[in-house]
Amino acid sequence: MPLLLAVVAVAILAVPALPSLCPVRGLLGIPCPSCGLTRAARLALVGDFAAASRMHPLWFVVLPFAGGVGGIECALYLRDGVWGHALGRPWVKLAAWGIVLSLLTVWLVRELGGLGGPVPISRL
Repeated sequence: MPLLLAVVAVAILAVPALPSLCPVRGLLGIPCPSCGLTRAARLALVGDFAAASRMHPLWFVVLPFAGGVGGIECALYLRDGVWGHALGRPWVKLAAWGIVLSLLTVWLVRELGGLGGPVPISRL
């Protein structure tokens, strides 16, 4: 368990230093439905929640969900030694589909000029 906590702590500290690399932006030159979530995570980690919300208005739903499911998955793996238990649960699947639909809706609204317009594509 101490090793897991150390890995999580290093990951949290390393996120602000990671470069923003988006394969969709690289290939197509347009923002994807999750465009801005990495930058929102960086901003939220330093306490700038307003800027995080401007980067992606669903950061406060997507990031805790992903972190929570990841944490549950790690705990179940430590208990059972098998990956995938959390992802197979009906409530996780339902919530994940709801988040995907929400991401697509926000992406479409932003592309049409709502919610602050299209998200700025990060520069390398």
